Amino acid sequence: MLKSMEVHFTPETEQKLKDVAALSGHETVDELVQDVVEGYIDELSQTREMLNSRYDDLTSGRVKPIEGEEFFEGLRRREDQLLKNPSAQ
Repeated sequence: MLKSMEVHFTPETEQKLKDVAALSGHETVDELVQDVVEGYIDELSQTREMLNSRYDDLTSGRVKPIEGEEFFEGLRRREDQLLKNPSAQ
């Protein structure tokens, strides 16, 4: 059963939605908004699953946490190496 929900946008946002719907091949703004909301919900779900998995890995001891400063120092070292030897990219 299809239920409807009413959402109010500013005139500026409504026009942007109409423009994007027309450019992206959606027949209506409703179709565009439906696709956007479903995509957003899917991304949230995937992110939650990934975070739960990472948390489980940390709490079980399968992976060891890295201290923030240690992580950034490693990034700085890699960046320095790439700057010194650009052909290694």
